[in-house]
Amino acid sequence: MTNSLADRARGLVSLFWREVAKFGAVGGVAFVIDNGLTYYLMHGPMSDSEAKARFVGATVATIFSWIANRFWTFRHRRQENVLREFAMFVLINGIGIGISTGLTALAKYGMGITDKNMLFLAGVVGILVATVVRFFAYRFLVFNKELDDEPEFSHDHEIIERHPHGQEPLGVPGQRGRDADTPGSADPR
Repeated sequence: MTNSLADRARGLVSLFWREVAKFGAVGGVAFVIDNGLTYYLMHGPMSDSEAKARFVGATVATIFSWIANRFWTFRHRRQENVLREFAMFVLINGIGIGISTGLTALAKYGMGITDKNMLFLAGVVGILVATVVRFFAYRFLVFNKELDDEPEFSHDHEIIERHPHGQEPLGVPGQRGRDADTPGSADPR
C-alpha cells in the first residue's frame, strides 16, 4: 500500500512539475508579448493611457496563452466543452488582467507616480502576482479533466479524496470498489 501510494505521489509530482515547466515556457512568451506590446503602446500610440496600454498588451497575451496552454501545456486535461473552457479561461485571465492593470492604475492614480518606467514596473509586479493565481486556476478550474487515459495517473484523484467507511483507495491491495470484483482479487466483503 505504501509503495503504491508513494509511486503514485511521485508520478503526480513529476506530472505537476512538467506542467509547471510548460506553463512557465508559455508564460515567458506571453510575458514578452504583454510587456513588449505594453511598452510600445506606453511610449507611442497610448502614451497618455498607461493602464489602457497594459490592458491591451495583457489581452493579446491572454489569447496567445489560451491557445498555447490548451494545445500544449494542458492538452491531456482539455475539457470537452470548449466554450465553457474558454469562458473560464477568459474569466480567470480577466482577474489576472485586473491585477496587473490595477497595480498600474494604483501606482499612477493612487500613488501619483508619473514616471513611465515605474508604471511599467508596477504592471510587471502585477503580472507576477497574477501568474501564480493563473497557474492554479488553470490547473484546477479550466484544464481539470482527469488523466484517466494514462494508466499511471488513472486514479490520481483518489490520493486526495476521502474514502467513506474506511475504504482504501482503488489500486491498493485489499481494496474495495469496482476492481474488487475482478477474478483473482481478494474480496474482503
